Amino acid sequence: MKMMHKDIKIAVVIPSYKVIKHILGVINNIGNEVSVIYVVDDKCPESSGEYVQQHCTDPRVKVLFNDENQGVGGAVIRGYLESLKDNVDIVVKLDGDGQMDPSLIGDFINPILKEFADYTKGNRFYDVESLKPMPKIRLFGNTVLSFMTKFSSGYYNVFDPTNGYTAISSFALKKLNLDKLHKRYFFESDMLFRLNLINAKVVDVPMDAIYEDEESNLHIKKILFPFLKGHLKNTTKRIIYNYYLRDFSVASIELFCGISLSMFGVLYGLIGWYKSLFFNELASGGTVMLSALPIILGMQLLLGFIQADIERQPKNSITELFSKS
Repeated sequence: MKMMHKDIKIAVVIPSYKVIKHILGVINNIGNEVSVIYVVDDKCPESSGEYVQQHCTDPRVKVLFNDENQGVGGAVIRGYLESLKDNVDIVVKLDGDGQMDPSLIGDFINPILKEFADYTKGNRFYDVESLKPMPKIRLFGNTVLSFMTKFSSGYYNVFDPTNGYTAISSFALKKLNLDKLHKRYFFESDMLFRLNLINAKVVDVPMDAIYEDEESNLHIKKILFPFLKGHLKNTTKRIIYNYYLRDFSVASIELFCGISLSMFGVLYGLIGWYKSLFFNELASGGTVMLSALPIILGMQLLLGFIQADIERQPKNSITELFSKS
């Protein structure tokens, strides 16, 4: 039975850390379709949680306090856990800095309501014109991180992975191991990796970002290498889980043989290059082919694996499967 608007309970989680200038405006712009708003004070030095309690009269608002700063992921997870206690059906995550338009909440929950998706996330890259206000360093960094995330998460159809405007069904949320989610800036990317492990369907929602006087705490130079490390770790885990532990297919063979042949060809070629450079031993045609052919075959097999990995993306939402059970 499909979920209907009147039958569901929608919540919004707002991580609150140094957003005291904007958070009341964000709350005031949240529409009546939302039943409860969780403001999570992540040990904010501005005491934004107390500020909301003192100045906000919206009865939907529940202020939660973290005893220590856990990062954006830790704050969102706190809100997620509270939503599960309150039997919320869909949880939307909004930043408190005013960069995300609350009027778009309907766009984010509709694919979940229609059981077309389990998780929706914003994508600021749909409209080229909307990218003009985006700082160039953010544009470059998000592009690089997006391609990393495609491989680590297995969702090749999503972009803008660090976009924190998201919505998730309670069905998917209950399947996730929230204790294992990264609690700081890698949270959004790690979330996609975890969603792939439970076979959840993810859909991008076009949106524009709002840039005013807020300062981003996300500095590309500081997070690029930690993100690269996290993506490499998640890519390895996902491939082992999906292709060698849970299942074994032609793609599993393609990956193993592709890596093996490519490495053999490269190493054999390097040895031949070393001998010719330092010992004046000219490589024969057969030696060159023995290096080049494994590389060519290996690359073809790896491309075959990538194609299979792209086709493996979840096509049906687990929200639909659970709601019919």
